[in-house]
Amino acid sequence: MLPVSNPSSPEHLLKKSRTPDTSTAIDRKSSFNSLNSAVNRSSYITASRSHCTWLIISLLSLQLILFLTLRSIPFPHRHIPENFPSPVAVATTVTVISAASSNPPLSSSSDERCDSGRVFVYDMPKIFNEVILQQCDNLNPWSSRCDALSNDGFGKEATSLSNVIPKDLVQSWFWTDQFVTEIIFHNRILNHRCRTLDPQSATAFYIPFYAGLAVGQYLWSNYAAADRDRHCKMMTQWVKDQPYWNRSNGWDHFITMGRITWDFRRSKDEDWGSNCIYIPGMRNITRLLIERNSWDHFDVGVPYPTGFHPRTDSDVVNWQDFVRNRRRETLFCFAGAPRAGIVNDFRGLLLRHCEESRGKCRTVDCTVGKCSNGSSAILETFLGSDFCLQPRGDSFTRRSIFDCMLAGSIPVFFWRRSAYMQYQWFLPDKPDSYSVFIDRNGIKNGTTSIKEVLGRYSKEDVRKMRERVIDLIPNFVYAKSPNGLETFKDAFDVAIDGVFRRFKEQENWYKWR
Repeated sequence: MLPVSNPSSPEHLLKKSRTPDTSTAIDRKSSFNSLNSAVNRSSYITASRSHCTWLIISLLSLQLILFLTLRSIPFPHRHIPENFPSPVAVATTVTVISAASSNPPLSSSSDERCDSGRVFVYDMPKIFNEVILQQCDNLNPWSSRCDALSNDGFGKEATSLSNVIPKDLVQSWFWTDQFVTEIIFHNRILNHRCRTLDPQSATAFYIPFYAGLAVGQYLWSNYAAADRDRHCKMMTQWVKDQPYWNRSNGWDHFITMGRITWDFRRSKDEDWGSNCIYIPGMRNITRLLIERNSWDHFDVGVPYPTGFHPRTDSDVVNWQDFVRNRRRETLFCFAGAPRAGIVNDFRGLLLRHCEESRGKCRTVDCTVGKCSNGSSAILETFLGSDFCLQPRGDSFTRRSIFDCMLAGSIPVFFWRRSAYMQYQWFLPDKPDSYSVFIDRNGIKNGTTSIKEVLGRYSKEDVRKMRERVIDLIPNFVYAKSPNGLETFKDAFDVAIDGVFRRFKEQENWYKWR
């Protein structure tokens, strides 16, 4: 597209001052000739003025007679039906249908659907993502992570759940690791309808660096702080060399970091984790994490991946119907393990409450089997319970929150930072519409009984809360399709919409320098 000349620009004004103004010379010549002709015509105008006056009066009289005559002639009235669409409504309908009927991978042909913005994905050196995946055998000091990271990050198919879930939904279930959001977001954003290949038109810039996977292999054993920081330092150096970073100082950039925020907030070399978030250049970047620091504006909490990855809208609806109609025989449940060596371990208190509830509570002991990525025992327990207890995990959050809600069970929280201050983009701003909060201090000092608190909710209360939980399911699951679902917005869609909204809101008021 050719640039449009701006007549008020400095370049245009400079050019104008150096070029003779021929139009002025022409105007002067025309004025001189007009003056001579006017002198010669003055006598003629005086002589003919009286004749013109009579002619004008005659024409006005004729127009008045015609107007009065036409008013007396009746004309048929055109009736327009009440429901007949206006031209504006027709045009709007056609535009919407046209936009919805196509789903291009890039935004160039889908402007109607990208009003919020467009995203540019950096083509980074493979050492920041692909090479990390290729080293899956070495990302964990105890075992290979290749199976967990396979299948675009969804992991192996969970075929053993066929005796628990509907047969037609088995293909949508996987043994998904909780630390794979970096892979899921990267694959999805490459196919996003509002992705652009033109950085000049981008509203947001995505950094496809697998920060969580990169640091994971250095969190244990005797690795030095420099080892844990190496990848992130390389990434920030690379990104800061890009021209579009310098345009905004990074405030319109975002990244997915597939672990909790505390794994990237090391203050001293001898402490846990890397210092990635504290590295110069990271301050303005919006960071999508499975657990955020509630006091850091640039941290955004996104849902832990569950094992359910719907392929279509119908998968979502069928699952919602399944959990809605599930028969639940237990009041509440708890899946977890006590923390050995911790005085007054809260999980141990919850297990004791279950034991004392005389059949009202069901437990899954995670000290025996693996619970981190789900199991048939956990799923069956959640499916059979009205409420599920959700204490804090190793940090304030745990994947079990979303496993529980996915099964249509109502979460019971004891820390507000476990969900209410974490996932504001994904969960309602009225916590009591979908969850229960119990003060943990009452549990600790023995003045509060979990069974009594939950038993006070009527069947109708439980039904309404469960229905709200079921309605939320699309918000916190990650679709299997690289293009997302047909009409539902999954967790990825909600996150990207939130990023676009945030960048538009913070453009003029929240920038660190």
